[in-house]
Amino acid sequence: MVMCAVGAGTAMAQSTATLSGTVTDPSGAVVPGAQVTVHGNATGSDRVVPTDGSGLYSVPSLQPGDYQVQVTASGFSTYTIKSLTLGVDQRTTVNAQLGLTGAGETIQVDSAASIIDAQTITVGQVIDQRTVQQIPLNGRHFLDLTNLVPGSVVPPANGSLTSASRGLGANSFITSGGREDSANFMINGVNLNDLTQNQITFQPSINTTAEFKISNSTYSAEYGRSSGSIVNVATRSGTNAFHGEAFDYGRNNYFDARNFFNRKGTRMNALRRQNFGGAFSGPIFRDRTFFFLSYEGLRQSQDLLLTSNVLSPTQRAQFAANANAAYTQLLQFVPVANVITGTGATTRYSYSGYAPGPVKTDQFSGDLSHTISNKDSLHGYYAWQQDARTEPNLQGNTVPGFGDQRTAHRQVATLNEVHIFTPAVVNEARLGFNRIAISFQPGNPQNPATFGLNTGVLYNQGLPQISVSDLSLNFGGPAGFPQGRFGTTGIFSDTLSLTRGKHSIKMGGEFRRFIGANFSQDTGTINFSTAANFVAGGANSFSVTPTRVASRVFIGSAAGFVQDSWKLSPRLIAELGFRFEWNGTPADGGHRFVNFLQSNSTLTQVDEPYKQNYNYEPRVGFSWDPFGNGKTILRSGFAIMADQPAANAVTGLASNPPNSSPVTLTAPSGRTLPVGTLFTSAAAASLAPSAVNPSLRNAYTEGYNLNLQQDLGGNTILQLGYIGSSGRHLRLRRNINQYIYPGGGQSRTYVRVANSSENRPNSLLGNISYVDSDSFSNYNALWVTVRKNLWHGVSLNSTYTWSKSMDLNSIGSQGGSPLQDNFNPRGDYGLSDFDVRSHFVFSGTWELPFRGNRLKEGWLLANITQLQGGNPLNVTTTSNYNGTSNTIRPTLLSGYSTGRSGYAGANVLFINGTACATVTPGCSFYAQPAGFGTLRRNALTGPGFADTDLSLQKTTRIAENVAFVLRLDTFDLLNHPNFGNPNLSATGSATSTFGQINQTRGAVGDAGSSRQLQFAARVTF
Repeated sequence: MVMCAVGAGTAMAQSTATLSGTVTDPSGAVVPGAQVTVHGNATGSDRVVPTDGSGLYSVPSLQPGDYQVQVTASGFSTYTIKSLTLGVDQRTTVNAQLGLTGAGETIQVDSAASIIDAQTITVGQVIDQRTVQQIPLNGRHFLDLTNLVPGSVVPPANGSLTSASRGLGANSFITSGGREDSANFMINGVNLNDLTQNQITFQPSINTTAEFKISNSTYSAEYGRSSGSIVNVATRSGTNAFHGEAFDYGRNNYFDARNFFNRKGTRMNALRRQNFGGAFSGPIFRDRTFFFLSYEGLRQSQDLLLTSNVLSPTQRAQFAANANAAYTQLLQFVPVANVITGTGATTRYSYSGYAPGPVKTDQFSGDLSHTISNKDSLHGYYAWQQDARTEPNLQGNTVPGFGDQRTAHRQVATLNEVHIFTPAVVNEARLGFNRIAISFQPGNPQNPATFGLNTGVLYNQGLPQISVSDLSLNFGGPAGFPQGRFGTTGIFSDTLSLTRGKHSIKMGGEFRRFIGANFSQDTGTINFSTAANFVAGGANSFSVTPTRVASRVFIGSAAGFVQDSWKLSPRLIAELGFRFEWNGTPADGGHRFVNFLQSNSTLTQVDEPYKQNYNYEPRVGFSWDPFGNGKTILRSGFAIMADQPAANAVTGLASNPPNSSPVTLTAPSGRTLPVGTLFTSAAAASLAPSAVNPSLRNAYTEGYNLNLQQDLGGNTILQLGYIGSSGRHLRLRRNINQYIYPGGGQSRTYVRVANSSENRPNSLLGNISYVDSDSFSNYNALWVTVRKNLWHGVSLNSTYTWSKSMDLNSIGSQGGSPLQDNFNPRGDYGLSDFDVRSHFVFSGTWELPFRGNRLKEGWLLANITQLQGGNPLNVTTTSNYNGTSNTIRPTLLSGYSTGRSGYAGANVLFINGTACATVTPGCSFYAQPAGFGTLRRNALTGPGFADTDLSLQKTTRIAENVAFVLRLDTFDLLNHPNFGNPNLSATGSATSTFGQINQTRGAVGDAGSSRQLQFAARVTF
């Protein structure tokens, strides 16, 4: 009897795979000295290893692909597996039992890798090339496929790095309770993170992605740098046959349904999108050198619908009569109402209009693999992207004419060299870099002085970001612009694989060097709490950094690890690992870092903003096959995983005096700040420096899991698991110069004293933004997954996640909102911004069983369906009791509920509870004029998410090796509106839109905004 047990697992050489197993005779005794040949079916490459005295063999550092495995031994039959697919970051076991047959006879086994993870403690999933290429993706970004992985959720509407950048996709994702800036992106084993804010530098084209794997709990000690998930991308390589393809995906709003808020009677949102490109690959020297070349381009033109409450005719007349004649010119940027609802005192004046948002991208890539000898091979990859786009509502602008324009160049290069010292000792060295050069410019560069705004900016840079809270009117800006950065990360890593009996040992290390050049200027921000204040020119708060700020940050880091996969018995594998990481202290090339030191209340020039950080990270776990048949696997693991702090933790120090003087000013209760003297008043007493805790610690996560995998037959597997994690020393940003009131910073009394410098711990300064590491988090979840590998033309993947994530408002919890009471941070402990109680996703492909002729054959259906509960909502008021507007929560007076309950004009009513500025019967949310509210952070639950995408594809064979593919993708097939967040400012004003929703979760063209059609054609040979 011939037995073949194949198990998918974690990579022992990052993006490459490892094949191992035991060779036995018919009686089950081991066969030492057997020869195992692993032959690349597409490239002709061969790796030959013998079994040791225990009949064990191991073949590490194999490129993902299709292989033939052949086992021979004197006196035994030849054992052959004709086709075995090895994936990215995969460890596969093939146990061969040889037969006692005559010389020259062969036992052939038809086999593909099982999806049972029998050899690892890592929790994760491979998204293979078939899924990558065939599943409908709204935008064709591979990160959208992360939602298929257990533990992943659709990010909330207020996401930061996870918000989709039109045409470019999101810059991160949420999985397993990890914060959005804690994911580690890798391509061919080389880091692909922009360390400035730890996002992905850019998304490699779907066209060049072979497959990728997400490891999101207790991964090998080989991985580090981040406490969240590991995303490992393998690129497509050439083969011994020439292949090519050309494609074009087109979209036009003519075929789409209207957005929910783009009602009939108004012009439909315009969207034109062309996504085109091609690839060509093949051999340079047969069986030795191969290439893969690719290009992909995007041209998108789009009008974004913007809606806002605006001034009434009476208010416009009062504005025009303002004594400050220059200030009256600002009225030209506030459009006249074109939608009027209600009557009498309830009349609401609003505006609905369109802002253009063009996008253009071009991405080129090349992949080269070369076999130097039977002991050495090289694999190189290079990709370059340039892109340009306009974001007309970057910082929540509600009227057209503003936002920013940005251009960027992005690059990544990887070079991998595998050297075989002996069959039992293999080394893989990796060298690479990733780079981003990007600039952001205000879309409407105006001189604010022309409009009577005293902001310290005296040239055509841009209006400040102006918000009128009770109208939810937002225009001008963007604040903090223009800006740009040029960041380069260089990486060298090395991994040595040793096989010693029952031990598969890996050891190695990594060195990274980051250089980030940054510049920024600032248009500033002005907030008016009411329309009346806006009309009168009386601001409630103001902030600006009036001069150009530049920095050149250098950060070095190094790590070493050892990992042992110890086969204690044929049924039990233990993984023991340890990783050490050193993350160097950032340094500025111009010695521009100036830190505010609490110990002596001084601004001090520092070469090292905080102390060196060292992390010690054990990894331990087991994988147990209780019945010895490879069909039931129980696994558990524990790991400590640390974060390298993003560079933006310290770049703010370069903006402190004498480099610049950021200021902030908040009006005392009941008073306003004249717009003509804002900067003059602020510069005198409101310096607002940035600061970093000199003892800042690296964040780390303790991850743990217990899960069971069961083979159900028919290429189907069930996985049931508990996943948990605890985050420690997470980054937190707080204002350490908050106003102090009688009874201390935690006082809940409504006794108010006048805001003045004497009310702050440091009387000479305004707000001080302080980066600390005293936040924490916890995550607990149940994951249930059913996966079915391709069988009779059907493949399925279905996952349900039931989870709860809580944190202390840490940075990366979708940006980390400012604390309500900075002297009592634990008062902000609550649900994480990305928390979702339930998330269900189904995906699958079905090759329709039609046969007979070219018309009938080649049909395929592909689907993704997602259902998700709502994310938390954080209600705030415009109170400046702590010195920062829109951070104080209201006091809860009576019950409330959430859910779609009707309409207010074009808006959807969602929060069923009123807001008030004075205590009145029936009021739910009291916007107290002083003190801290009793409503906890993230107390409410927002709208859920539901989306079904369907693809119909027809492949027609024109010749034996030439195919023509037509495809129709339908996004949001059921046209289900997925709403964005409601207005969460409990101002209590009669004109307030508190609790109302006026937009979908994503802009038109993004996931769940409305039903959209995409047509595609592809030619392959």
